[in-house]
Amino acid sequence: MISEYPQELEHTVGLRSGAHVRIRPIRPADEPRLTALYDRLSVDTAYQRFFSPMRSLPPAWAHAFANLDYRTRLALVAEPDDAAEGVLVGVARYAVLAGEARTAEMALVVEDGWQGVGLGTVLLAEILRAAEGRGIHGFRADVLAGNRRMLHLLARYTDVVWRNTHQGVTEVIFRRLSAGKETTRAQAGPDRA
Repeated sequence: MISEYPQELEHTVGLRSGAHVRIRPIRPADEPRLTALYDRLSVDTAYQRFFSPMRSLPPAWAHAFANLDYRTRLALVAEPDDAAEGVLVGVARYAVLAGEARTAEMALVVEDGWQGVGLGTVLLAEILRAAEGRGIHGFRADVLAGNRRMLHLLARYTDVVWRNTHQGVTEVIFRRLSAGKETTRAQAGPDRA
């Protein structure tokens, strides 16, 4: 069952580069925008997100990624304020794990030209906050062991409960940091996400 579009999650944020991006929930009309975003990713970034080399995002995947119920499956996208309407430069998503109503798998991707300005950090914080607002408090992510940026992002901005690497993939189980810890870690210095 599809819930009502969560307009309350729409807002604009500033990044370290001075650019502003609009964060909003994904919509079904974003299918072609997801495909276009995938086409702009470097081979390395696409591989780190999907663990497989693909020439393009399969249409069935774009459809599934853009058509969510906004409760058990939610994605937030980032659109630059100064770009043509509908250009996506980042996506963070979660999907509740089967049989575990309060735990979700989380993933995110940021277009190469937008990496290193804090967009990954913003998307991570926003998707975790949205998930907790829907009663989800535990998270899991599978990350390629060589994806140091993502592993660093999770180690720095979440409360990692468990981490294990097997056959080149690191499974990370984590929770969102409490507000006091978020502030303390943010004051420790800039990240590279």
